[in-house]
Amino acid sequence: MTSGYKDGTPEEEYTHSPFIRKQGNIYKPNNKEMDNDSINEKTLQDVHTKEIDLVNRDPKHLNDNVVKVDFEDVIAEPPGTYSFDGVWKASFTTFTVTKYWCYRLMTALVGIPLALLWGIFFAILSFIHIWAMVPCVKSFLIVIHTFSRIYSICVHTFCDPLFEAIGKCFSSVRVTTTKVV
Repeated sequence: MTSGYKDGTPEEEYTHSPFIRKQGNIYKPNNKEMDNDSINEKTLQDVHTKEIDLVNRDPKHLNDNVVKVDFEDVIAEPPGTYSFDGVWKASFTTFTVTKYWCYRLMTALVGIPLALLWGIFFAILSFIHIWAMVPCVKSFLIVIHTFSRIYSICVHTFCDPLFEAIGKCFSSVRVTTTKVV
């Protein structure tokens, strides 16, 4: 493919696609040359199959201060009133293991149905917001803009001269205050 005169340079023959400019690839403008790997790389990714982090399951820290409950947060013995060490260790283990397995059992039984319900709920909420609320608000703003223009014209036509006249009437009034002791 040949090109015409650009920046004072004569015609030259390009060996790559017309989407790659002299400055670099339009998708990666800092790359001066495209190698075979970047030509063949997959640029589109399916949002439904994005990779999920199994280690950090709260990357946006939604539950940092809400549901972090450890044994020490619930049960504490003040100095001077200690139980037997074995009872304290057994209580700690019982609490921790029970909380762990109860949570896992409940998520196994109820997690997927609730995820389905929340997915449906947020899909409906998004649909209503996108297809109903935003157009309604936009149309309301258009109508209100018309009324605001009419209101502004009325204020400037009737109230501005009235207040200007009242201001001129009272502009010669002088108020003095004296403090009598």
